[in-house]
Amino acid sequence: MVPAAPYAWADLRGWNLYFLSKVVLAWMGALNLKVLPNLLFLVALLVPLRWRWARIARSVLALPIGVALYYQDTWWPPFQRLLAQPGVLDFSASYWLELMSRFVNWPMVGALTLLVVAYLLLKPWLRMTTLSVIGMLGLALIALPLPAGLQWGDRTDVASADPTPGRSTAPRGPANTDSLNAYLANFYQQQDTLKTSFPGPSAGAPFDVIILNVCSLAWSDLDEVGMRQNDLLDHMDVVFDSFNSATAYSGPAAIRLLRASCGQTSHTRLFDPVPAECQLFSNLQRLGFQNELAMNHDGHFDDFIGELSSYGGLQAKPMDTSALPRALVAFDNTPLHRDGDVLMSWLKRRQAEPAAQVALFYNTISLHDGNRIVGADGRAAAADYKARANMVLGDMASFVDAVEKSGRRAMIVVVPEHGAALHGDRMQIPGMREIPSPSITHVPVGVKLVGMGAPAGGGPRHVTEPSSYLALSELVSRVYALNAQVPAQDRDWSALLQRLPVTPMVSENEGAKVLDYDGKPYLQLQGNQSWMPYPEDAR
Repeated sequence: MVPAAPYAWADLRGWNLYFLSKVVLAWMGALNLKVLPNLLFLVALLVPLRWRWARIARSVLALPIGVALYYQDTWWPPFQRLLAQPGVLDFSASYWLELMSRFVNWPMVGALTLLVVAYLLLKPWLRMTTLSVIGMLGLALIALPLPAGLQWGDRTDVASADPTPGRSTAPRGPANTDSLNAYLANFYQQQDTLKTSFPGPSAGAPFDVIILNVCSLAWSDLDEVGMRQNDLLDHMDVVFDSFNSATAYSGPAAIRLLRASCGQTSHTRLFDPVPAECQLFSNLQRLGFQNELAMNHDGHFDDFIGELSSYGGLQAKPMDTSALPRALVAFDNTPLHRDGDVLMSWLKRRQAEPAAQVALFYNTISLHDGNRIVGADGRAAAADYKARANMVLGDMASFVDAVEKSGRRAMIVVVPEHGAALHGDRMQIPGMREIPSPSITHVPVGVKLVGMGAPAGGGPRHVTEPSSYLALSELVSRVYALNAQVPAQDRDWSALLQRLPVTPMVSENEGAKVLDYDGKPYLQLQGNQSWMPYPEDAR
């Protein structure tokens, strides 16, 4: 008999399930496997140790390292970013439970269950450690870059991709850290030079500017619930098909909208002072509009009201809604009013006001994740997104009709803050918006000119080029200038949408940047200097 080697490689035992599960999930595309750390971890577990205490110590140390490494291999953001969501500690207990349940991916649970069963059946017959090592080495070989000249035949250089309308057609270098950093720096440098030039006060017929700022409404959300066609957007005069909200959180989105009159800034510069000429409502106030604010919530979550005033330049006291009934309970257990009640209450008050022109900023969070509808018995019950979307869009469509019937002249602009992330993806569970992915920031924006004399069309006119807030500010300025032209029949309404500012897709949250580079989204997380392609496919 040949004696056993005194220092034979260790058996992975239970760690086989750890590595085999990574092989399976990486093959399914569910993991963004970091090959080198995993190979080092594998070797550390295989190295033979003579002393029993050393083997015990290795097992104890391996547990937290293994958990951290597994999380790092997921597509999810760094754990500290999950806890950095604004107001996360104010979420209600029921909303926390709902969020936790979304981390369970049942197809993955099924795959891992089959893996465990197969492991138990094959363990008596096969050396599972050998399979684990072969699987990890196989993934390592796949991850190795191919030598020059041996690239896959269907690989396309990003520099040769078809140009997107509104973007430069000049060839760009391949997407890498240097080229993407240079692109982002050039983008902000260009945006610093852009500004809307408002005309001086005119004697045109008075009209109101009504901004309806909607939380949690993106094109992807409407598609998810089959509501891309709806009474509100279908009856707009103008719809922006490629509007980028540039962020995935409410406060920054509202600040960007209120600062629409200048080019897009980075997230950190949102909290720096800006000239009044960059503030949309300051420009409107200079033209004689009385600024007003209304919301269907109290505005205290994450100091939303404070940010409107301090960073957006909106110096207006919120309309009192205390007499209105409670229609929903928010994710933080605060009461919400129905949008129709708030808007109709504002319109009734507006009819009695002496002000010739009013600029209203209305914000609603009815569609926010985790909200519950109050029933006839006064109890709050969960309501799916589609039910709430039907309510919100229906209320706003009814409000537009009411403004038309009132005889008031108005420019009504529907601008969502960001999407609800109904679908989720490999990096973020449904409802998570820590990363401003394209599906979250691509929002439906519509404009309705009520009583302004614009010719009726067979449906909304569409702005297809990449747009953002500067285009809205420019459109408000053009409508004001056109409204002053006399006689009215000489007004060229078709010129309103010509050569509106084009803004490439660049989005930022506090801990993440996402940009479109030749038709492909790329992501950079805080603390990481490199960029990676954003995995847009479904979770």
